[in-house]
Amino acid sequence: MAETKVVNIVASASIGVTLDLNEISEKFAEAEYDKNRFPGLIYRMKKPKVAILLFTSGKLVCTGAKSIEQTKEAINIILERIKALFAEKHPDELGDIPKDVPVEIQNIVATGDLNTILNLNKAAVYLSFEKVEYEPEQFPGLVYRLDEPKVVALLFGSGKVVCTGAKNTKDINIAVDIIIDELKGIGLI
Repeated sequence: MAETKVVNIVASASIGVTLDLNEISEKFAEAEYDKNRFPGLIYRMKKPKVAILLFTSGKLVCTGAKSIEQTKEAINIILERIKALFAEKHPDELGDIPKDVPVEIQNIVATGDLNTILNLNKAAVYLSFEKVEYEPEQFPGLVYRLDEPKVVALLFGSGKVVCTGAKNTKDINIAVDIIIDELKGIGLI
């Protein structure tokens, strides 16, 4: 099995209360908000190094984490900051903010190395035609869409692989194992 490394996790959650993004942007120095450019507030954290998008609806998106633990840590940090702001400005609504919010993983991106040079032309011919896109004039990688787990892999001639679309790290490992088996089956590894 090729070793993979998670490079980005995108997760979402909902605080369950309406947020005043103007007020938050005034109070949080790390926040950027320009509703004419983007409808959400961008909150960049240094530790963990992530960006959180906050929306008026109370929904949030966390991106940039390298682990699910970092994602949950970042969401808990912003939740505590919002609670502190509510305690100061809206103490009567503080009870509406949950202590903990469910976090839903939307996408995990991981990279890996198959430790071999790949002949992508041969791979494009012998792998399942319905699952492969390869147009080297447009993009140097072969796009391989797995049905189960539902993961998209980008294979490069260098042997590097990028997997995206997974909801958990187990699916990344399963997808890479499947790809390795299929490449072995056609004599490319």
